[in-house]
Amino acid sequence: MKIAIIGGYGKLGCWLARFLLGEGHEVTITGRDQKKLAEVGRQIGAGTASNTEATASSDAVVISVPIGKFEEVVQQIAPHTHAGQLILDVTSIKEMPVQVMHRYIKNGTVLGTHPMFGPGAKGIKGQKFVLTPVNKHESALAEKVRQYLEDNGAGVVTMTPAEHDHIMSIVLALSHFIALVSADTLLSLDKLQDTAKADGTTYRMLLTLAESVLSEDPDFYASLQMHLPDAAAVEELFSTRAAQWAELARRKDSRQFVQKMNHMRDEFIKRDPNFARAYKDMYRLIDRL
Repeated sequence: MKIAIIGGYGKLGCWLARFLLGEGHEVTITGRDQKKLAEVGRQIGAGTASNTEATASSDAVVISVPIGKFEEVVQQIAPHTHAGQLILDVTSIKEMPVQVMHRYIKNGTVLGTHPMFGPGAKGIKGQKFVLTPVNKHESALAEKVRQYLEDNGAGVVTMTPAEHDHIMSIVLALSHFIALVSADTLLSLDKLQDTAKADGTTYRMLLTLAESVLSEDPDFYASLQMHLPDAAAVEELFSTRAAQWAELARRKDSRQFVQKMNHMRDEFIKRDPNFARAYKDMYRLIDRL
């Protein structure tokens, strides 16, 4: 299959290109910076072309561009799509991109997808993907994609674009928010070197989370915070809860602290079947670092 990856020299786009080349597909990548595009193309063995050329000559198109450029790119390639073509996006936000693809693309079948991992992954085995079909044609395509992914050891979840964005406001926005605020707090305390001498398992997990988020593209993380519709409300709730817990500590109210912690533990046991293994999982993760 001939596959075009629009934005193929970005981290995720390049990862996808390498993976698809390894699967035996003919891959063409595109990008704004012609020098960088040519360099990446040579490095991974992919063809290079303009967005419109790559779209017109491919059986499938994967759109892997920043969310701020998404509508501009879709509007550009839409006249060059054709019947029978598959057009997928891999953005971390789904409602707006899916709406944009439907607005401009009148040929082929579109499908919103979200690989739930970063370009540091070794492969798709054990990784999760979210698919967001909105009509019967997209559902049929999603079923084929699901079968392919599951045959290769990946997990697949199907939901609506709106459901996806609500969940990502928790799964991505909240976890990133916690990491960034933790990093800001640790830097403000100015004790990183001291804590490294006597750190414990939980602290190392927190520090790893904070530093891993800081090591990535700030524009990407900003786009998630600004575009996920429920991110601000979720983070406001977190801030409220953080203030309440801090107040318990300030008042030295150990009775209420213990009571709340026991209640939350009981609720997690009811709602999360994996709760019992969490403590062991933490040590397994630390052992891998």
